[in-house]
Amino acid sequence: MSTHRIKTRLKQLNWSNYIWLVYLPFSVMGVATWWDRFWLGMLGVFLVIYILVAEKPAWHPVTIPAELIVTGAFALFDANNYLLVYPAWQVSFILARHPKKQFYWFAATYYTILVVGLWHDYLLNPRWFDPVNYNLMGLLFPIMSPILSYVFARSAIQRQNLAQTNRRLQVIVQRDERERIARDLHDTLGQSFSMITLKAELANKLLTKNPAQVAPELADIAQTSRDNLQLVRSIVNDLHQQSLSEALLTQNQNLVSQHIWLTTTGEAAATQWPTAVQGCLAAVIVEAITNVIRHAHAHQVTIIFNSTATQFEVKIQDDGRGSQDYTRPGANGVTGMQARLAALQGTFAIAPQTRGTQISVTIPKEGLA
Repeated sequence: MSTHRIKTRLKQLNWSNYIWLVYLPFSVMGVATWWDRFWLGMLGVFLVIYILVAEKPAWHPVTIPAELIVTGAFALFDANNYLLVYPAWQVSFILARHPKKQFYWFAATYYTILVVGLWHDYLLNPRWFDPVNYNLMGLLFPIMSPILSYVFARSAIQRQNLAQTNRRLQVIVQRDERERIARDLHDTLGQSFSMITLKAELANKLLTKNPAQVAPELADIAQTSRDNLQLVRSIVNDLHQQSLSEALLTQNQNLVSQHIWLTTTGEAAATQWPTAVQGCLAAVIVEAITNVIRHAHAHQVTIIFNSTATQFEVKIQDDGRGSQDYTRPGANGVTGMQARLAALQGTFAIAPQTRGTQISVTIPKEGLA
């Protein structure tokens, strides 16, 4: 095998399975007398099965029961209950991605072996179960291991799924951005370029029929082109602004990191609002949620999007500490939000509630593209 293939294989190993093996010698310290060779051989069998469980998922229906049988033999016939910890952690981690009933069957088998082994140990040496015996306290780890392993594994899977969901949402946001760009281009430039095409065709016909009218048509084409250039610049400027989807995705991640829950109403419809409105509201939401995280000590934030016949409306409500003074020396958050809305003839209001603070924003539809 080449050095490159060896390095690649080492990188692919799930090292968390093998770190536990450093404790393996301590698990067989009770091996004694003429059983030594037999139990050392059984230990070798266990080690092979343990590696197969880690490296050959397709063999799990055979290797997992085999691992339980071998470790159970140590518990039942050699008074060694600690070797059971290995399948307790390894198999529970594996079964965390399977239906729960499979873990229940494993746990039932595991605890049956453990209880029978302890009962056998008690019959051999009742003093071993004396409350002051440190060995009895050491049994807490084998007893708790399957549950701890399963809970840790499920938690890790949930975190992984959450991260994967966030990545998928980012892809959706990117797709929405492409659709928004296409919509803006179609609504603003499509009609203008169609007009340029018609005027160019008309000027071409006038070259032979009425040359005197060509100059005004060409001048009109030039002016339309300049107007389109300005529209392109405006669209490019709008693309530098966050959409509502981008802002909500980012801010939700920020809130989650602070253990604050975000709920929204009307979000799907709001993502179709005009680009200028989304950019303005996204900036307002970013500033408002930043203030919630820094000052409100809230547990929940609610954002309500609504559209009437005449205006767009947004309400941002938190359940934290309300205040009568929303302006602080050196801070320009509220002032900045008011300035952004003023550019679109919108209104901005902020007021304390019974619990927390509510920000109310409106933007008139009249005059928007």
